[in-house]
Amino acid sequence: MLHIAVARCHSGRNVLGTELETCDCDVRGTGVGTGFFRDGYCSTGSEDRGVHTICAVVTKEFLNFSRQAGNDLITPHPEYNFPGLKEGDKWCLCASRWMEAYQRGKAPKVNLRASHEKSLQFADLDILKLYSHTPID
Repeated sequence: MLHIAVARCHSGRNVLGTELETCDCDVRGTGVGTGFFRDGYCSTGSEDRGVHTICAVVTKEFLNFSRQAGNDLITPHPEYNFPGLKEGDKWCLCASRWMEAYQRGKAPKVNLRASHEKSLQFADLDILKLYSHTPID
């Protein structure tokens, strides 16, 4: 199912308790934003069964791990508005997949300011802070 947002209100909060920031509105100039709604935000809703709330900077190691776990994030799928990911791309990951990668030593860095607070139902804030891609105040 294709999810495209025309206009959404981003009143969500991030894992730090402040306003949710954008993760990536235009992945590698493809015109595709990340997030369940493909609007650049790791926001979520009742229709987001995967809970795509953790803004990660993906690595080759993580992409290979995810492919081996049954979720190929490398191959483009235009029919799902998915450009395929490369190392260094920012993408809203399923919180449970990020935790699985963490438990196996394959978790990528995260942007805490762009990771939705619902992520805290899956990952402890102290763990997420250890994987922060940017310094936190």
